[in-house]
Amino acid sequence: MDRERSDVSAQSRLIISLTLTSFSPVRDLLAPGSAKDHMGGGAEFILAINLLVAGLLAAAFMTISFNDAACAPARCLVVGYLLGMAYFAIEFCIPVFDNARPAVVAGFAVFLGATIAFNGGLAHKYGVAPPWGPMLVFLLAATVAVYFVQDLPRQSLARMMAYQLPYAAMQFVGVGIVWSSRQRRDWLDHALMAVLAASAMQFVSKPFIAHALGGWGVNPQAYLQSNYALVSQSLGTVFGMTIALLMLIILVRDVLAEATSKSETDTLSRLLNRGGFERHAELAMRDAVRRGIPVALVIADLDHFKSINDSFGHASGDRVIEAFAGFLRDAAAEHHVAGRIGGEEFAIILPGTNLAAARLFAEGTRSAFGALPIDCLPANHRCTASFGVAELHPAEGFSDLLRRADEALYQAKGSGRNCVRISIGSIAARQPVVANAGPKISGRG
Repeated sequence: MDRERSDVSAQSRLIISLTLTSFSPVRDLLAPGSAKDHMGGGAEFILAINLLVAGLLAAAFMTISFNDAACAPARCLVVGYLLGMAYFAIEFCIPVFDNARPAVVAGFAVFLGATIAFNGGLAHKYGVAPPWGPMLVFLLAATVAVYFVQDLPRQSLARMMAYQLPYAAMQFVGVGIVWSSRQRRDWLDHALMAVLAASAMQFVSKPFIAHALGGWGVNPQAYLQSNYALVSQSLGTVFGMTIALLMLIILVRDVLAEATSKSETDTLSRLLNRGGFERHAELAMRDAVRRGIPVALVIADLDHFKSINDSFGHASGDRVIEAFAGFLRDAAAEHHVAGRIGGEEFAIILPGTNLAAARLFAEGTRSAFGALPIDCLPANHRCTASFGVAELHPAEGFSDLLRRADEALYQAKGSGRNCVRISIGSIAARQPVVANAGPKISGRG
């Protein structure tokens, strides 16, 4: 009885064994060393993901390219990611070729072209002249080199380096483009440089990774089945996605910044409008308070502006506004904030400037503008402006500073115009009124 059960059990095990081994995937997995051999198969899946992601990124950058601020950079990036798609498609097709050399060289050239297009986008973004000539010469030279190194043993370090080092070089060129930019850089730009440098180093390390993992396939057709392909494609996905997302965020940041700037800019004077001026001036004031330095506000109002419009037309009035705005913009330092806060009223906040220095600034501006000939007006006609000046006091807010400077401006208007008055404390313009300056008026103009 026991022997019969033993025979039945043996027969059952034989049937199960034959059934499992007849199923080819299971048979392959049960073969010695098959687990290791099948690790590389995942590279095909990652390659498919990369192909899809490259297409999505090309679509994303194409959408951004419709905005003027990001047009040129985004279009270069679209070309780069379309070339990336072409590279991944070539990698998929290599196993079907008997002679894979043309496809391998074409894939190399296409992917290197993608990195060059990316660098072109970087150059446009960061205001650097794109080095198209040197990069294209490098592309040609590197492609020729890769063609000829195909004759070297496939696992030789020289052959692997010839394939990977040009990619690393282009990534380092990208770092240099961002670094050489004169634009102000924030943490996102520094992060992009760091990731580009890290990506360059992973290209440098790939020949050594391939050597450690037993090579990159006995021939190009076997590349995707190698363990190295799985690691290489995974690294490419991580760095490629990180770089793409950083670029996407940076371009969106710039688009939003341009939209904000347009919404805060007065189109006639090209200075900040009232809303933009108040926001930027308050930020500058808070920064000055934090640093413990003085900050002053100067408000100016063009004299008799209505009569200029009535006598010479609104086009002439607009030209006067443009002239004063340009004069104020030229007189302002980089850290000053200037704006047109009303029809003919302007303001400038001066961080690091006390009341006496701000008064000198206002007097210099008043005197120089009063001597400035303006187009569209008679040669002997000169325009003038009145100024109110106030320095921020402890425990004051921006609205308090603005109110006191405005009160000082009213005093200047009431003192005969074409003069400067200052606010000391809570009472505006304690400066003595010039004799025979004329009656005080309640309005401006």
